[in-house]
Amino acid sequence: MDAESAVARTPALAALSGLRAYLNDQILGQEGLVERLLVALLADGHLLVEGPPGLAKTRAIKALAHGLEGGFQRLQFTPDMLPADLTGSDIYRPEEGSFQFQPGPLFHNLILADEVNRAPAKVQSALLEAMAERQISVGAATYPLPRLFLVMATQNPIEHEGTYPLPEAQLDRFMLHTRVDYPDRATTLRIMTLARREARELPPPARRLAQETILDARREVLDVALADAVAEYIAALVEATRSPAKYSASLAEWLRWGASPRAAIAIERGARALAWLDGRDYVSPDDVQAIAPDALRHRLLLDYTAQARGVTAQQCVTELLRQVPAP
Repeated sequence: MDAESAVARTPALAALSGLRAYLNDQILGQEGLVERLLVALLADGHLLVEGPPGLAKTRAIKALAHGLEGGFQRLQFTPDMLPADLTGSDIYRPEEGSFQFQPGPLFHNLILADEVNRAPAKVQSALLEAMAERQISVGAATYPLPRLFLVMATQNPIEHEGTYPLPEAQLDRFMLHTRVDYPDRATTLRIMTLARREARELPPPARRLAQETILDARREVLDVALADAVAEYIAALVEATRSPAKYSASLAEWLRWGASPRAAIAIERGARALAWLDGRDYVSPDDVQAIAPDALRHRLLLDYTAQARGVTAQQCVTELLRQVPAP
């Protein structure tokens, strides 16, 4: 038995493959979003999703919650939101003469932060602590969050009025920034047919995955082999964002600030997860190239001149992958 077939036979991979099939049945035309959701889940990261309304972003995280044993909470972010709306607060109990902590919605396993860039800075900082430290602070007390904890945040790229740009520190806490686009005509017809035949409520999967299965899968993902040459390739990609003049005159003009070491970790973890989902026990350069755009685009700060010329972070990543030689 070769290494690849050994990976394919693990119970955790079989369970995740079943979950992936369920999600693709419920979220038509968004296979890339489904894959990135599973990668974030397996790599213990968070996901920022950007795309026009109506592309099943909310349905995707709801379907993932249907497939797992765990709590799910949708949060609609608004300009009048307060940090306590996320974290919870101390409630005074007059019959006892004391305060008791009432947990907020962040104490669920899966969080959908809808239109996250509509909330003010204090709310953003409360979410940042939860994402970064897996804990929340209320007064002088600190409370741990569940071991299985994933935030999927959405933002609308076509509405900017009443929004608060996410600070760089918070953007860096998202493992991946995924963009979704409209489905093609054939997929749109399938969606119309499905909408006529079925109710809006998601059907339950054949079997919900236990949280222990996800934790087993995460341990297997970390065991996926990463060759020294591929690790050097990841480091070179990230280093090229900080010293772009070594690789391309265009990159040197476009980039004002490069990616942090957290970007290298995101690429490495994401590439391992992609390889594992594909039934392989090793990471290939193709895995790195597939995950790099989503791991880098929100971590690059473009020069003002480049922004004025319409250069995008995606163009920078494309140029990076073209200039940095793969093993």
